[in-house]
Amino acid sequence: MTTVAAVDEWMNRVFCEDAVAGVQRIPDGAVDLLIADPPYGLGKDYGNDSDKLDAAAYLEWTALWIDAALPKLKPNGSLYIFLTWRYSPEIFVLLKQRMTMINEIIWDRRVPSMGGSTRRFSSVHDTIGLFVKGRDYHFDLDAVRIPYDAETKKARSRALFVGAKWLEMGYNPKDVWSVSRLHREHREREDHPTQKPLEIIERMIKASCPPNGLVLDPFMGSGTTAVAAKKCARNFVGFELNPSYCSMIEQRLNELAIASTEPVSVTRPELCE
Repeated sequence: MTTVAAVDEWMNRVFCEDAVAGVQRIPDGAVDLLIADPPYGLGKDYGNDSDKLDAAAYLEWTALWIDAALPKLKPNGSLYIFLTWRYSPEIFVLLKQRMTMINEIIWDRRVPSMGGSTRRFSSVHDTIGLFVKGRDYHFDLDAVRIPYDAETKKARSRALFVGAKWLEMGYNPKDVWSVSRLHREHREREDHPTQKPLEIIERMIKASCPPNGLVLDPFMGSGTTAVAAKKCARNFVGFELNPSYCSMIEQRLNELAIASTEPVSVTRPELCE
């Protein structure tokens, strides 16, 4: 079994290896936020067979990685997990036996209203679960408030509203997030079948990971969590099975470092040992 490594050997790095074994590099209770975007059990091609399990095997594997990853969270740590409607009920029940559920978030992917099934309603959302380990979990709503537009603020100009924090700082994003998926021409788009938008991951990090805290992503994919963590001045650690995706992550982080006009708080990770 992989032993726990010194912090400078795993912090701000992505390892090209299986997360179930790889997380043993990280000491228990070290992680502030766990963002998990695992295979959905839909048969997607990630350059391997990781998404081609039958239902029973998929749920068994899910329990395996959850049991390996959750001990890494601090007592006040949080978990966001991306799922689809197919398996979210079973996995939410699994997690409720280990954590407290705070939200079910619906990500409206803004899929155009064309095509789709003729035998059921078209699925145009992902399900996201927010779970926490303890009552004192970190949550910074002010960091993710959505500003009101000028017209809305003007309409609420009565003395009753003057100086109201919610009016000046913006409103709670609520539990339905309408954020466009990354279409082929999107400037963020990488060659990955289920890449998540930076806007969503940055919201999670700003709300649920304190400044200079640590984010763990067991399924890095295109590396959006690592990029978002760097942009938000947080540390990260992650795992990815596909060597091509590891190279993609390295390139994205290199481009971020070049584009930044401010010094980064961490050294650039060495990827894919």
